[in-house]
Amino acid sequence: MPTPLLDAIQTPDDLRKVNRKDLQKVADEVRAEMIEAVAVTGGHLGAGLGVVELTTAIHYAFNTPDDRLIWDVGHQAYPHKILTGRRGQIRTLRQGGGLSGFTRRSESVYDPFGAAHSSTSISAGLGMAVARDLKGGDNKIICVIGDGAMSAGMAYEAMNNAGALDSRLIVILNDNDMSIAPPVGAMSAYLSRLISSKPYLTLREIGKKFSEKLPGPLQKAAQRAEEYARGMVTGGTLFEELGFYYVGPIDGHNLDHLLPVLENVRDSAHKGPFLVHVVTQKGKGYPPAETAADKMHGVAKFDVLTGTQTKAKSNAPSYTRVFADGLIAEAQHDEKIVAITAAMPSGTGLDLFEKTYPDRTFDVGIAEQHAVTFAAGLATEGYKPFVAIYSTFLQRAYDQVVHDVAIQNLPVRFAMDRAGLVGADGATHAGAFDVAYLACLPNMVLMAAADELELLHMTATMAAHNSGPIALRYPRGDGVGLELPARGTPLEIGKGRIVRDGGKVAILSYGTRLAEALKAADTLAAMGLPATVADARFAKPVDAELVLKLAQTHEVLVTIEEGSTNGFGALVLQLLASHGALDKGLKIRTMTLPDVFQEHDAPQKQYDEAQLNAPHIVAQVLAALGMEAAAITAKKA
Repeated sequence: MPTPLLDAIQTPDDLRKVNRKDLQKVADEVRAEMIEAVAVTGGHLGAGLGVVELTTAIHYAFNTPDDRLIWDVGHQAYPHKILTGRRGQIRTLRQGGGLSGFTRRSESVYDPFGAAHSSTSISAGLGMAVARDLKGGDNKIICVIGDGAMSAGMAYEAMNNAGALDSRLIVILNDNDMSIAPPVGAMSAYLSRLISSKPYLTLREIGKKFSEKLPGPLQKAAQRAEEYARGMVTGGTLFEELGFYYVGPIDGHNLDHLLPVLENVRDSAHKGPFLVHVVTQKGKGYPPAETAADKMHGVAKFDVLTGTQTKAKSNAPSYTRVFADGLIAEAQHDEKIVAITAAMPSGTGLDLFEKTYPDRTFDVGIAEQHAVTFAAGLATEGYKPFVAIYSTFLQRAYDQVVHDVAIQNLPVRFAMDRAGLVGADGATHAGAFDVAYLACLPNMVLMAAADELELLHMTATMAAHNSGPIALRYPRGDGVGLELPARGTPLEIGKGRIVRDGGKVAILSYGTRLAEALKAADTLAAMGLPATVADARFAKPVDAELVLKLAQTHEVLVTIEEGSTNGFGALVLQLLASHGALDKGLKIRTMTLPDVFQEHDAPQKQYDEAQLNAPHIVAQVLAALGMEAAAITAKKA
């Protein structure tokens, strides 16, 4: 599709020079550009398509980047990137060295706040607004947050604080699920323009000053009457009660309705916070996305004409699917098993569980803290809650894990998907820290699956474990192709396994680096250094008998994990130190993720960068022995 208007736009300054009547054409060209780009790169599609007109209108009405525009989560910010000087890089989205799939401060001055976890925008925006007020500035702060993100308690904490501070802040509620809004149309647009206009606000101020001269009870009654009168018309009473001046709902795809309201809000002398309620449609303007059940929220590369995605086929099931099938199998034998997700049913596999057990599945919305304490409440009544939350998202509920679960030693079961590195989603979604932040908690049991068969057994282990909290980590992606039984077999808590016997070298793996450990053992065997390979299975309680035996019978011990420093390797070191096993010359190396936030890239490249693949294990062993690969090869020859 030709894009003559978009071709002339490098920054929002150029956009603001476009004739108002041509803005819809600009939006159409942005939409086409985004579809063509994501077809090449993959990524988030539906959410961005839904905010094309809204993005265009915001940048047209406001003076970005001096006016700060904060996108909640950030996966809907692709049109924003196209309009803010990054169109030339848009086909590098989520690729190594390319644009992030989310907003990122280091990427552009037009990204004032980085986001990839939900519901942070209002808090960050309020902080910026207060900073502006302290500096005596007058720029605008605009936060765009989706109706799904509004299910998180943090959003309401921020709104409550914003209402109390009465600071000038503009929150745009992007309602793309019709979960809040009544039908919108010309009358709604007219009323929104009216109540956001200067004449109405001036009249409101006059009425306010008049009411201030009334006795206290009458004054309060007059204020409430005005608020509820508008609330009855617009449906914004909740937000008014939180201290926001509510405007909406407005059709977010009709620029003739949207722009006047944004300009009224921009120019208003009203001091306190505004909430502008905009109704949009995910996938808008691309028929395959509009008709897809998930509105093509997250996609692989696809054919633009048909929307057909080109996903690589695997003979092995995904780890997510194996967990879901394993949990369904356990639930068939135990009616006390229930499943909880925080707005990620398909991402965690619980959509499959829900099809079989709808009454035992609970999607609590983007509310990880609530999910954990809700599960704790279920556990007190004898139920067996499985809380399926990505490792990176469980971080948001850490206090609840500590205070509401671990201290009370409640048998809540945590299934942590996306453990380790996650490729194109980058640092914000990488499950790097769960071993470190959970292993320090008394009463906690920690497991990591080395493959899909182990995952099935560990799911059964969690179902059988009823004496305290237990957590299981497993990665994104597919298994290795092992044959799976219909149901897993519970493992003995705290017991690992020897996978291969060897000589003076031992490799102890925690998680799915086991496959790379075995490859490394093959290489070492070819060099005349047969290695023992063990699968720890448990980080807590760590298998002391296994670890001490490896230390006593081998000259070199290498631990490897897909987690941060201060994780599994640190637990092994502490165990060895406490038993004096380091006093007799054992050479030990701990291989972890590097102490940095790694950039997005293909997973294999990320693990190469982290130096956690087979050649890196071999290099660690040889270095510990004071040998080089060339010398070993020559000696063997």
